[in-house]
Amino acid sequence: MTIEAGTPAPDFTLPTDGGGTVTLSALRGKPVVIYFYPKDMTPGCTTESCDFRDLQPDFSAIDAQIIGISRDSAASHDKFKAKHGLTFVLAADEDGTACESYGTWVEKSMYGKKYMGVERATFLIDGAGVVRNVWRKVKVKGHASEVLAAVKAL
Repeated sequence: MTIEAGTPAPDFTLPTDGGGTVTLSALRGKPVVIYFYPKDMTPGCTTESCDFRDLQPDFSAIDAQIIGISRDSAASHDKFKAKHGLTFVLAADEDGTACESYGTWVEKSMYGKKYMGVERATFLIDGAGVVRNVWRKVKVKGHASEVLAAVKAL
């Protein structure tokens, strides 16, 4: 499945760090940034998450929520958040339901081997629950700032 700008964002309810849950539709009324990333504690994912953390005050100032989603467990997210001082929700999509509905569970290739994994992708959802921007195959450097600019432009 491919999600494009202008389409309704697929709803989800996922367990989060800290023993909570997050439901996308419960966040209506404010912009939501959902970023899918491959794995806790890996270099690119750590950099991306820390970049969003560093810009968290700017996102909060415009009442935007940030949700990071990977297939890691909530317990793994707890460790990741604690180690890097992350200040936003990390959701555990262990069964891949959200990844499937957003089209981020894709075939990847490394050293000639093909395997399934999470594509680094970000979705900006407006207060009405409509996808406004989609970034696929994200390059980490400067990405969080680009997303912040798009949220401010809503």
